[in-house]
Amino acid sequence: MKVLVTGGAGFIGSHVVDAHIERGDEVVVVDDLSTGKREHLNPRARFYHVDIRDDSLEEVFAAERPDLVSHQAARANVRESMEKPTLYAEVNVLGSLNLLECCRKYGVRKVIYASTGGAVYGEPHCLPASEAHPTNPLDPYGASKHHVEHYLYLYCVNYGLPYTILRYPNVYGPRQDPYGEAGVVAIFTGQMLRGEQAVINGSGEQERDFVYVDDIVEANLLAMERGDGRIYNLGWGFGVSVNEIFARLKEITGYRRDAVHGPPKPGEVFKIYLDASKAQRELGWKPRIRLDKGLRRTVEYFKRGY
Repeated sequence: MKVLVTGGAGFIGSHVVDAHIERGDEVVVVDDLSTGKREHLNPRARFYHVDIRDDSLEEVFAAERPDLVSHQAARANVRESMEKPTLYAEVNVLGSLNLLECCRKYGVRKVIYASTGGAVYGEPHCLPASEAHPTNPLDPYGASKHHVEHYLYLYCVNYGLPYTILRYPNVYGPRQDPYGEAGVVAIFTGQMLRGEQAVINGSGEQERDFVYVDDIVEANLLAMERGDGRIYNLGWGFGVSVNEIFARLKEITGYRRDAVHGPPKPGEVFKIYLDASKAQRELGWKPRIRLDKGLRRTVEYFKRGY
């Protein structure tokens, strides 16, 4: 099978690429390298340095004719989206629409879409949040990701384009950007290994559903043959506080400083964790890498870079 992965040089996308190549798929990567990195590119994949908003994306589809599109590319920073809402609409919504038009024109058999469970629901009125929970995102990032879900349904109904939507939790692991504004595990790990002062935004009692990247990749592979026309939460179903993440990483890294607390960031949900029982029933998916093991794997990866 030929698979086109958008964002295939990024954190999650590059792991998805590796998994497809390992299972014997022919892989094409589209990435504008705005956040992705060339060193994350699998050398066995064909790479196109293309923005998903560009007209040149159609040239990639005309040349490659992929069977499956794994749409991992997005601007994915809640805080940045509050400052640049237009950019998030342009990349995440218009870029995805450009991609779907290419899928329609060139006979793609299925689209797997990386959505967000961490931002699409807003502040939940019950936890863990299921797929039936109202979607009221508090930030332009969540709104833009949810908007594309409607377009996927539209393209399925009108053009017969199958899709599966995976609503991601807080994903962490190797290759996540330790210098970014999103991804608290990578940020704390980088600060601790460099001996810098780690700063917790707000009280640190915010809770998230932290899932290791390998488990997210497994869900993407399962969705290749299952879950057409369906939306699935991915997660453990329980929250872990930012303070606990700090404490665990402090122990693993041997960090000696105490945390400093800064102001909370606008647009961020206080507590969110996801009911993934539907994914277990219909995809056969459940997370397997426990938090402590995943954090240790992540720290070991970053240690090699310092």
